[in-house]
Amino acid sequence: MATEFASDAAKQPKLWWWGAVAAAAVILGIVPTMTDISLQLDLSILFVFMLLAMSMGFLWGYAGILSFGQTIFFGLGGYAYTILAMNMGTTGLPFLMAVLLPVVFAAVLGYFMIYGQISDIYLSVITLVVTLIFEKSMRSTSGPEYVIGTVRLNGQNGIPGVPGLVLPWIGDAPLSIAGVFYLSGGLVLCVYVGLRMILTTRFGRVIVGIRENERRMELLGYDARWYKLLAFMLAALIASLSGVLYAIWGNFVAPEMFNLNQAAQVVIWVIVGGRSTLIGPVVGTGVIQYLSNWLGTVGVGQVTVVLGAILMIFVLVFPRGLLPTLGAAIAALWSAKDRKGRGK
Repeated sequence: MATEFASDAAKQPKLWWWGAVAAAAVILGIVPTMTDISLQLDLSILFVFMLLAMSMGFLWGYAGILSFGQTIFFGLGGYAYTILAMNMGTTGLPFLMAVLLPVVFAAVLGYFMIYGQISDIYLSVITLVVTLIFEKSMRSTSGPEYVIGTVRLNGQNGIPGVPGLVLPWIGDAPLSIAGVFYLSGGLVLCVYVGLRMILTTRFGRVIVGIRENERRMELLGYDARWYKLLAFMLAALIASLSGVLYAIWGNFVAPEMFNLNQAAQVVIWVIVGGRSTLIGPVVGTGVIQYLSNWLGTVGVGQVTVVLGAILMIFVLVFPRGLLPTLGAAIAALWSAKDRKGRGK
């Protein structure tokens, strides 16, 4: 089934797909005019997490690399933007640098793991350990001596007062709540379309081929390690972008951005939605976040326990993820209807 979805992704998108993307863009454009500020804030943070989930979905579902390190780049992006923006007094250049700096770290980390020919399970463990190191390190920076430029790291208390993003073509004022909504939602749409188009290129096809049979691709003359490193860096780029948007959205960063709970939650989003599709992690994020918020509003005391039980049932009912399972069911019904029609 994963191979089937991968082969579909390698094809050029059909006209109806572009129509759906255009419809999503139109809906995104009119939502702020029809909703209040609180809903815009909720949707904006949902878009931020969708970006993070897409980075994991691409890396795991198409490159075959299960990494618990997406929160590393998520946290690095947020902290890099905060420190650079507060020191430089501007936000445009810090935004770009904060997105790119975690990619450099990903290139170094990925080089030693991938070119060191570490097995998949050990790669997952190493990224988990590095996540722990970053979280513990940031929590231990409470003292006044932990300063970068003029910015105190504040340990587990985090850094408040993160500057809002100022775009020169819209004036000198930072983005409003609606502006952050448009930016985060627009980036989700652009990243989704970009990844979808990448999968139709030679690079995308090679990545999927390496996931299916790495040895065969090497015998065909492809450097599997180089392609996997590029995929790792691309996923880090998307995760760091998500982290920067998180800092802009909340005007705050803290060590919880590196938290293991956050790292595990990203994996859950992808599993629920389906890792063999790009849209699956997006849907999985929406489903899990909605369940979490709903359980909190109805007064459930142990939200984590109840949510865990729901997820266990969910995974048993939809073992391949929500969208691939529903897609397979619809395809089976359509095929049965077609055979019945031919039988008549």
